[in-house]
Amino acid sequence: MPLKTAHDEQPSLNLTPMIDIVFLLIIFFMVGTRFSELQDLEKQLPINVPEVSAGTALTAPPKQKVIHVFQDGRIHFEEQEVKLTELVAKLQAAKQTYRKQGVVIRGDASSEHQAVVSVINACRQADIIDIAVSVRIAQQSGSTQSNVR
Repeated sequence: MPLKTAHDEQPSLNLTPMIDIVFLLIIFFMVGTRFSELQDLEKQLPINVPEVSAGTALTAPPKQKVIHVFQDGRIHFEEQEVKLTELVAKLQAAKQTYRKQGVVIRGDASSEHQAVVSVINACRQADIIDIAVSVRIAQQSGSTQSNVR
């Protein structure tokens, strides 16, 4: 029976990565305690900050209103058929609810240009400045892609 002449290497534990992580944790906690000391210092300064009467929760802005102009000149706003005078009133009400209300105008490609321009004018009368016109960008293969602006 032959005897082993080579010695097996003993397994060892590499502590370098663990030491690196410990140093990073020490730096993290040192920086964190420094910031908390600064916040406590701010509270001790003798400054009277201004007050507000009542705070309201901030809400997300509403979606843009969509106005559809059909081929025969009919106008739909919020899934209802409206006349231009009604449209101006509804847009003014939306503007009072949210000051920066936006509008997207979707006009039929074969509709009269005057109908779309009248809707744009109604938006201007209601003081809506964020107006977009929905169009389709023609692709070379013959299909189309929807786009707004």
